[in-house]
Amino acid sequence: MDRRADAYWNFDEYADDWPKVVLHLDYVVLYGQLMARLHRQVTTSYRTERKMADQLKGKRVAILAADGVERVELEQPRQALLDAGATTELLSLHEGEIKARKNDLDEAGTFSVDALVKSASVDDYDALLLPGGTVNPDQLRLDADAVGFVRDFVATGKLVASICHGPWTLIEAGVANGRTLTSYPSIRTDLRNAGANVVDEEVARDGNLITSRWPDDLPAFCSAIVEQLSEAKGGDHD
Repeated sequence: MDRRADAYWNFDEYADDWPKVVLHLDYVVLYGQLMARLHRQVTTSYRTERKMADQLKGKRVAILAADGVERVELEQPRQALLDAGATTELLSLHEGEIKARKNDLDEAGTFSVDALVKSASVDDYDALLLPGGTVNPDQLRLDADAVGFVRDFVATGKLVASICHGPWTLIEAGVANGRTLTSYPSIRTDLRNAGANVVDEEVARDGNLITSRWPDDLPAFCSAIVEQLSEAKGGDHD
């Protein structure tokens, strides 16, 4: 039998050769408390994520955009909606894909179009998102089907959210008058001329309208959309 095995039978003789570990009772209790707290945090986080994922379950959101849309202003709100459990459909003026931009100037990939706005019905959606980009709303406001869709959507009282240059389409639809709105600075005169009460805030809420100024406002803009849509009736579309 080797020395270690012999030590098993004669521990007192060789005890000094073995490392000594003293585990104080207080440490055992503290470890148990830390593990219990970690378990609660993980469980709470999981439940919160599950709750957030179901927050907009059954809600369908139309995103109306054309070539020249500012990529981040479509992408981030759409992802926030999807994360909260909503479904989204990108409506546009033509089939296939629309070209996105970054800071209006740089090419930024494409988005696949789900349906044409001329064939869409406001009854099929719980909310409408109008992202910006200079060229995008400039094309939309020249299209009678797009303008009519926006006008009809606002008239339903359902949520319409627009950011940056997106409110241009609200002006063309004749729904800006008397509403408190914000936008990119360069189109605020247009909003005032259309009768809007223009404010310089990261999020402006007026009934069923939510507007923001630019990409830096996206976190607040996305939160406002999810919050207001979660409080709205509707959903469960076939």
